[in-house]
Amino acid sequence: MLKVMTRSAAILLLAAATATAHPHFNKTVTAKLPSGAEATVTYNTTPANEIHAAKAAVGTFVTPRRPMLKLSAEVKAGAVTIPAGEYTVGVIKNSEKDWTMALYPGAVARGETPDVAKAIKLESLFSSTHGPAEHMLVDITPGDGKLEGRAVLTLHFGNLFLSGALS
Repeated sequence: MLKVMTRSAAILLLAAATATAHPHFNKTVTAKLPSGAEATVTYNTTPANEIHAAKAAVGTFVTPRRPMLKLSAEVKAGAVTIPAGEYTVGVIKNSEKDWTMALYPGAVARGETPDVAKAIKLESLFSSTHGPAEHMLVDITPGDGKLEGRAVLTLHFGNLFLSGALS
């Protein structure tokens, strides 16, 4: 009798988990930049986990689930030159309330601590007032504010919203 009750409880828990589960999508965003280079972002719409960001040490490169940016040609973004290639999209924590968007050459393996000196810092805007994104959102959009008239890479993760200049 106990085995039947335990098996029934397990089946009910599995059914409840399946009923409340929601999908996460693999996404690709491609844009033609003003320079003529093609920029492609690939990522998964994973849940925003701001605890990971809050625990990050100041001065470290943090990447929420390793979104990737591929550039078909060299891109000049203000004083920054970004060679053609693939980059892990992430952020560098400057302080508890200030972040800079950055690109790390190649893929960053899970659990790896990237050398922040190798990261390419983008001219960035940080905000925590765009409202929460329950799942990570990455896009290439026209900039605003000090990035007006430029193509920017955006990353929205929980209450963190960053724009980094790509042109």
